[in-house]
Amino acid sequence: MIDEILYLTPDALDGKQQKPVDYSTIKPTDPAIMIPSINEDGTLYPIEKIKAHIDGTHHLALSVFIFGGDELLIQRRAHGKYHCGGQWANTCCTHPHFDENIKTAAHRQLTEELGFSVPLDEKLIVEYSADVGGGLWERERVRMFSADVNKSDIKINLNSEEVCEVKWVTSEELKFDITQNAEAYTPWFRIYLNRFPDLSF
Repeated sequence: MIDEILYLTPDALDGKQQKPVDYSTIKPTDPAIMIPSINEDGTLYPIEKIKAHIDGTHHLALSVFIFGGDELLIQRRAHGKYHCGGQWANTCCTHPHFDENIKTAAHRQLTEELGFSVPLDEKLIVEYSADVGGGLWERERVRMFSADVNKSDIKINLNSEEVCEVKWVTSEELKFDITQNAEAYTPWFRIYLNRFPDLSF
C-alpha cells in the first residue's frame, strides 16, 4: 500500500545530540516558517521549522526524485544552508508549510530551488531519524515523489541561496561514490540509498 509507512531507521534514537551545542547561534526563521509536526495520535500541529530540528520533533517532509532514463538529478546544497551545506542530496527536499498540500509543496520547492516543475507521482511514505550536524536533528515522515523526464526538456535555473550545483548520475555511480566519499552526501540521502540502492522505491 502506498500510504503504509516504511521505517528506514527503526533503531535510531530520537531527539537532539547528547553533546554541548551553543543553540544561541541557531536562529529561528524570520518571518517564521511553520511546518506540520505530528502528535502521538497522528494529528498535526504547527511548529517553527528550526525549533523542530533543534528539539528533534517528529514532523512531515517530502523528497523529490527526478529521473532522466537511468539517471537521477541530484543537487549539492548551498554552503549557506542551515544544515548539510555543500553536501549532495536527491533532486530536492522540503517541509510543507502548515496546512499546505504536500504535493503542492513538492512543486513549489522544485520551482523555488531548480526553476522548473513537472508532473509528479506519489511514491512511498518513509520515516527516518538522523543527526544532521550543528545541533540539529531530523525526525521526519517523508512522502517521496518521482518523475521520469526527457532531460533535454528540463531547463534548470538554480536558486543560488538553495543549490550550488546539480548533476545527473546513475545508481551505480552513486553507490560507488558513496563508498568512497560518504561525507559528501546528506545523512538522509545515504539512508535512502542504503534502503533503495537501485532507487527502486
